[in-house]
Amino acid sequence: MKQQYISYQETIDFLKQAMGEHPDLIRLQSIGETWEGRPIMLVTVSQDVAYADEKPALLYTGTIHAREWIGIELANKFIRYIIENYKTNPKLLRALTRNTLYMVPCLNPDGFEYSRRHFSFWRKNRRNNGDGTFGVDLNRNFGVRFRKNTDTSSVVYGGPEAFSEPETRAIKDFVDNRPNITVALDYHSQGNVFFPAHKFNHEEEIEGTDLNMLCANMAGEIRKVTGRQYGIHRGKPPFNLIHGSGREYYYSKGILSAVVEVGTRNIPDYLMNMSQSVDENIPALLYALESAINYSHHAPERVTSLKAEQISAQDVVLSWEHDSQSDIYFEIYRNESPKQPCIEQNCIAVTGTRTYTDVQLKSGQRYYYTIRAVDRVSGIKSPFTPMLKVRTRMANDEFLYTLFPARKEVGYVGEKTLTRNTDHFGHNSLFVGVNKHKGCCYGVIAFNLENMPADALIKKATFSLYPMNRVNAKIEKYGEWSVSILDSSEISDLTSYDQIAKASVIQTLGDAIESDSLTQGIWMDWDFSAVEKRLLQQQIEQGRLILRIEGPDELPLGNDSQMMQFDIGYGRFGGGIHYRPSMELTYTRSSQQLHLEPSSLHTIDKQAVVAGTLKSGFDEEGDKVYGHLAFNLEGLPDPEKTVITSAYIKLRAKNQLKTRKDIRFTIELAELEELDYENVQNRQQIEYLGYEVSNAQLRDNPSHHFMFDSYCRTILEELHGKEQPVYLIVRPTTPSQEKNAIIDWHGDGDAWQTELVIEYIERRKIPVTPPSELTAVMEKGRVKLSWKNPDDEDFVGCYVVRNRFQPPRSPLDGVKLYGGQDEYTYDDFGNPNIPKYYTVFSYDNVPNFSAPTTVMFSVDEVIPVVEEDHYETQEEEEFRLGGLERSELNVEPID
Repeated sequence: MKQQYISYQETIDFLKQAMGEHPDLIRLQSIGETWEGRPIMLVTVSQDVAYADEKPALLYTGTIHAREWIGIELANKFIRYIIENYKTNPKLLRALTRNTLYMVPCLNPDGFEYSRRHFSFWRKNRRNNGDGTFGVDLNRNFGVRFRKNTDTSSVVYGGPEAFSEPETRAIKDFVDNRPNITVALDYHSQGNVFFPAHKFNHEEEIEGTDLNMLCANMAGEIRKVTGRQYGIHRGKPPFNLIHGSGREYYYSKGILSAVVEVGTRNIPDYLMNMSQSVDENIPALLYALESAINYSHHAPERVTSLKAEQISAQDVVLSWEHDSQSDIYFEIYRNESPKQPCIEQNCIAVTGTRTYTDVQLKSGQRYYYTIRAVDRVSGIKSPFTPMLKVRTRMANDEFLYTLFPARKEVGYVGEKTLTRNTDHFGHNSLFVGVNKHKGCCYGVIAFNLENMPADALIKKATFSLYPMNRVNAKIEKYGEWSVSILDSSEISDLTSYDQIAKASVIQTLGDAIESDSLTQGIWMDWDFSAVEKRLLQQQIEQGRLILRIEGPDELPLGNDSQMMQFDIGYGRFGGGIHYRPSMELTYTRSSQQLHLEPSSLHTIDKQAVVAGTLKSGFDEEGDKVYGHLAFNLEGLPDPEKTVITSAYIKLRAKNQLKTRKDIRFTIELAELEELDYENVQNRQQIEYLGYEVSNAQLRDNPSHHFMFDSYCRTILEELHGKEQPVYLIVRPTTPSQEKNAIIDWHGDGDAWQTELVIEYIERRKIPVTPPSELTAVMEKGRVKLSWKNPDDEDFVGCYVVRNRFQPPRSPLDGVKLYGGQDEYTYDDFGNPNIPKYYTVFSYDNVPNFSAPTTVMFSVDEVIPVVEEDHYETQEEEEFRLGGLERSELNVEPID
């Protein structure tokens, strides 16, 4: 039987009944009255509810927009879930014992009932504006960044003044008198995305990681139920479209606050979609309720000054500070991408110290760390420390090359926008999918590969794209999005829809992403498989890589849009340069090979040292006979630019041993003060080469390669840097005494004489000099940074980041502002009124990054922050420029 949507009065009746049956758990009250005389009902849920206001609390608000029925539906179902499970579910009971839930199932009762009874698409409340229009958008009527608008007919009309509406005044008064509220969630539809609150200054905030992790962990709970992936979006968009929202008001009161956009339609099919949206969000709500206490005065203090003291190819040494004298320990979390959950599965360490070394990492990999303190007795956790971003160093033979498309080589082509497709490149964002106005749309990204070395060998390749808006993907579980490599020889015009649509696909990367897993606000990465890397290698030879991002190309009957929007980092709707699509290539280069003959050979036994021969084994008395080799490394290039990728000794035996006993021969790096038997026996052993050979193996094959392991290759490089020769000892070993068992290895002048084979690449090991003379000054309302580049033939460019918490120690430790060879840049997005650190690193082609050059910036005066005075979305702008009217669009305002 079809489930019917609940009415406001049915909600009140249910809550009254619940309070009557569970008086120690539930309290119901009216916090105000609407224009039409309906009570604004708030339900309080907590174990021993009489003490609810003394506990940390989660505030839930739903259906502030009349047509977004998910809020009231989820509220009803969550209360039912609590009533049915709190006595038997220890996790839920503990959450209710420690925390309080304040829930306003419907903050817009008049509008909701009007939507139910008269006009389903109604959004506002039912104020009589006195001019023939009705309604105020309650989520534009709060006091933070309230913007007055005289167009009372607009769906986002914010009212005559902030808090002019009884609904917003009621929730304001309640929140203002409840300092125990630590988390606030405002439930909307649509988009399957979390929108954490803004302070609108494009700066990292101390609570930023808390907000992202709260949402990421809730998203993880949702994914457990249905597999659906919710996004987390807190970038530049939609800050200039949001004014007077409840989310920002709660955040201004020190409350962690987020909007949760649920589903892909406001009023979907209940059994197929709404019930699923409700079910998947219940565990997420429980997690949020549990977490309220972690952001209260009961929680330990936040960890501060999280730093990467050392970064190598495999290890990162972390340090941090914490002033608490209580009995606490620390949980350390690590992810390989941002906005991922911090849960037990990625808690890499629990420690009571203030340092930790994370080991066995991958070279050239990004890692994201955060830490929280935990009270050992109560188990209450602190807020998170701001996220620390690092990249491990490249392995000795690796290079990293990050490609960005040129501005005119990134855009989209639309089936029905043929005359405007050229304008879609280098401007704003990519629309990918299909809708009734644009038709089928493809994203197009071209990368210039001409600067890649001809001998580059790809070890890893990752394409990254930032999804910025999925509100127009309106159909649940329909369509998939993918990335394909196109045959560039068939494409002469990137802006031609016909050429892009009909181009031959060389390969589609990985698995397509289904609509339920299409996120918003979280980077999407495509890692190339071995086959795809080989194909990419061929594209390098051609000098160009063209990618097509594609989604569904047709719509089911009765639907108007299944469209995803991706950032390109340009235009007023873009998030800036660090949101550009990119391709990261980790590669090595073809090795050169050097064959070295020994500079000297010796056989060393108790009686003598014999030059020119190379023998080892056991003499007639059973004493060991050693072989000794020396090689000069003068044939290698500059030690500061030589990386040995492989090295081995080639030995060939002239004879075979008659014994069947197990005799083995090893080669060791050794330093000898004198070339005599006593010194060989008492030498300081450096390292075995990574191989040994037995007499049985020599009978099968007289020739063998003794490979240098990674440590021995490092020794070789050190010896080369010191201009010292390599000394090797061929040593016999046996578990029992043996006599007259000597192998004669080929010596001087023999056709099979031993040799040292070294394979190497030329790669700089030491960073270039840091930039100098870094300054930061105000220029026309922006911070201008200037510096002097180092004078070094290997200098490639400078990398500029900002960090408002601490001086950056690595290029990822902050927000990227610039990368290139100029000696200046501007901070176009930062708030100049907030003190911060600016750091510049120089780099070479590896890249090795220099030591940081840092300046602390602050101003004594208040600098006005100028905002764009417009309301339209990117899609509205495009249609306006294309000569269409707003009435032709079905554009949802961002809540």
